[in-house]
Amino acid sequence: MIDFKELTQKYKTPLYVYDFDYMAAQYKELKEAFRGRKSIIAYAVKANSNLSVVKHFAKMGSGADCVSIGEVRRAFLAGIPAYKIIFSGVGKSDDEIREAIERDILYINVESEAELGRVEMIAKELGKVSRISIRVNPNIDPKTHPYISTGLHDNKFGVDLGTAKRMYIRANNSDFLDPVGIHFHIGSQLTELNPIRESAEIVADLVRSLEGINIELKFFDIGGGLGITYDDEKTIKPYDYAQAILGTLTALDLTILCEPGRFLTANAGYFVSKVLYEKQNGTKKFVVIDGAMNDLLRPSLYNAYHKIEAITESTADERPVDIVGPVCESGDFFAKDYMLPELNHNDLVVVHSTGAYGFGMGSNYNTRGRSAEVALENGKDRLIRRRESFEDLIALEQEFLEN
Repeated sequence: MIDFKELTQKYKTPLYVYDFDYMAAQYKELKEAFRGRKSIIAYAVKANSNLSVVKHFAKMGSGADCVSIGEVRRAFLAGIPAYKIIFSGVGKSDDEIREAIERDILYINVESEAELGRVEMIAKELGKVSRISIRVNPNIDPKTHPYISTGLHDNKFGVDLGTAKRMYIRANNSDFLDPVGIHFHIGSQLTELNPIRESAEIVADLVRSLEGINIELKFFDIGGGLGITYDDEKTIKPYDYAQAILGTLTALDLTILCEPGRFLTANAGYFVSKVLYEKQNGTKKFVVIDGAMNDLLRPSLYNAYHKIEAITESTADERPVDIVGPVCESGDFFAKDYMLPELNHNDLVVVHSTGAYGFGMGSNYNTRGRSAEVALENGKDRLIRRRESFEDLIALEQEFLEN
């Protein structure tokens, strides 16, 4: 059991708390699922980019899936070697591409013919050969929230099969490109196995057709997206996930590259906030807490469900309440009509499953400093990011104030 009262007395609220032991167990289970094949588990840094989190995975042998050059730099700082870092994303700038090539990372995931042209041109300018993978869009419905679906033709990610084959031929004929991998990622929070298997079959068939024209790839990048339990979702077991993918790779000698994020960190995280007071407007009851949408955006952005726990001595019956924050927006809520007992000033509210896409999607809206972050490991707690001060918020502006 986590003693949230003690932690908030020590570190104040709002507060993010991460269970590093849980993260390690999730990583080991997924790595073990692929033990029959060469594999790299490349942590998706966007899920939770705290340097201590990334270093935690680096110490276990993880790679890094990065979607900005800033994340690439974080991966290096955290101790992940260049040969385990990949750079994905649909809109890389020339400067980002240049730095990725100069740093000699494992490969750049290319998302369009236009991007392939930019990578080739920059590699030529540098006099280097850039290793690349191409993100293929298998056009399979992932059966997930439309905002986190990425594998359909109406999503902005990847290229269709015909375009991908044309790009591989171009890259293979280039003096400055080395096509080493193929990549697909159909969406996040995946809870059905069939779309994953179907996508892997389509992409594996493309690999075979490339082999037929003497284009030999080394990496089969299956993306991430394994779902977790927020409420009552039935999730995919890592072993079943691995077997479904491996079953499509008959006679192919490829290293699996997997990019988990949410699966590793989401249920390791807790967002802890303090009750300020309750209020009532007509028949609607509100619990106002000191955390806000700038701290945790998912409920407002996706209408996402998170389990919420009240830490209180109240013995009153539960009743439906809206749990809201201080930000001056009607969208500033964590849950609506959620059943909680009557709460008092300084009671705690713990929002579960916030270790992924929680702090990282935060902002300083309303000039609010972002929360502190704390790690729990081997029964001990430690600060891994201090709370932002007002001075932090104005540091990049103050020098430009006119007298």
